[in-house]
Amino acid sequence: MVTIHNRICAIPNGYPGAFLKATQVLLLIVLAGRLLFAAPAFAQGSEAANTKTGGILGTVADLNSDPIPNATVFLQGPAGTRLTVTTMDDGSFALHDVTPGFDSQIGVTADGFADWSSSVTVDPGQEKSLGEIKLRILTVARPINVSYSSKEVAAQQLKVEEHQRVLGFIPNTFVTYEPHPEPLTAKMKFHLAYKGLTHPTFFAFEAMWAGVQQASGTPDYRPGAKGYGERFGANLASGGSEILFGDAILPSLLHQDPRYFYRGSGTKKSRAWHAIIAPFVCQGDNGKLQPNYSQWGGSLISASLSNIYYPSSNRGSGLVFTNFGTSMGLHVVLGLAQEFILAKITSKGKR
Repeated sequence: MVTIHNRICAIPNGYPGAFLKATQVLLLIVLAGRLLFAAPAFAQGSEAANTKTGGILGTVADLNSDPIPNATVFLQGPAGTRLTVTTMDDGSFALHDVTPGFDSQIGVTADGFADWSSSVTVDPGQEKSLGEIKLRILTVARPINVSYSSKEVAAQQLKVEEHQRVLGFIPNTFVTYEPHPEPLTAKMKFHLAYKGLTHPTFFAFEAMWAGVQQASGTPDYRPGAKGYGERFGANLASGGSEILFGDAILPSLLHQDPRYFYRGSGTKKSRAWHAIIAPFVCQGDNGKLQPNYSQWGGSLISASLSNIYYPSSNRGSGLVFTNFGTSMGLHVVLGLAQEFILAKITSKGKR
C-alpha cells in the first residue's frame, strides 16, 4: 500500500486529469463493444419471438350439429404453403405449425356436403379455436332413368276399354277416349275382336237385323221361321267375318289401329268431319294418319264371302258392292254416334 500510495503520490502534477479522461474513453470503448455484440443477439431473440407458430382448432358438423368424420380441412398459408388434416370421429381437427401474422385461407370439404371456406389469422403462439363449422348438405341434380313400356301402358288402356259400356250393358270397346293412346299389339287387336264376337249383344244385334230383313223380304230367303234363321245365320257370318278381318287380321298385318279415336273437342263441324272420315282414314301404329285399308278390306272380304251363303238370286258383284256400301255407311253413322251421343252414355272403365 505504501508502494501504491507512493506511486500515486509520485504522479506528476497535471497527470490526474489526463488519467481520468483516458479511463473514461476506455470505458466508452468497452460499453460500445458490448452493445455491438449484444445487438445481433437481441435481434435474433426478437425474430424468434415473432416467428413462433400457432395452431387452429375446431369441429366440423352438419346443420343438426352431428359430427362429420373424415372431412378434409386445409389451410392455404403464405408462399403457397398448405396444411391438411382429416377430422376425427367426433368431427374435431387441429392444425399445427401455422405461420402467424398472415391472413390465411381455411377450407373444409366432405362427401355429400357443400364446401366451406373462410379466412383466419393467428398470433404467435396462439391456439385459435374456430368453434363448430357447419356444412350444408349438397343438393345435386342427378339424372333419373325412367323405364317406359309402351306395351304396359297399352295394356292398361285396353283394360279400361274392355269395361266401357253404353247404358251400362252394351260393350263399347272399339273406341278410345285417351287423348294419346298407345298402339295395340296384334294380340290385343285379336283380343278386342274376340270380346266383340263372343258378347251376347253381338248375337242380339244380328238377330234384330235379321228381323228387319225378314220384314222387308231381303235377301231372297224363304219366308217364315226357316227364312229368318237363314237370314240370322248369314248376318252372323257377315258380321263375324267383317270383325275378324277388319278389326284383327288386317290391322295386325298392316299395323293399323281398328279403334275409333274420340275427339270430343273443337267445333261441331270439325268433330263431325272427324267421325265421317274415320272409316276411310285411320291412325297407324306409328301414330301417323293412313288410308284405312283395314276397314275397306274387312268390308270387301265380308261382302265377297256373302256370295257363298246368300241365295243365288242375290249373288254377284252387285251384292258385293251393296254390302260394302252398306257396311261403310253404317260405320259413318256409328262414328257420328260415338262422337256426339254414345260418349255421353258410356260408362268409362277404371285402371
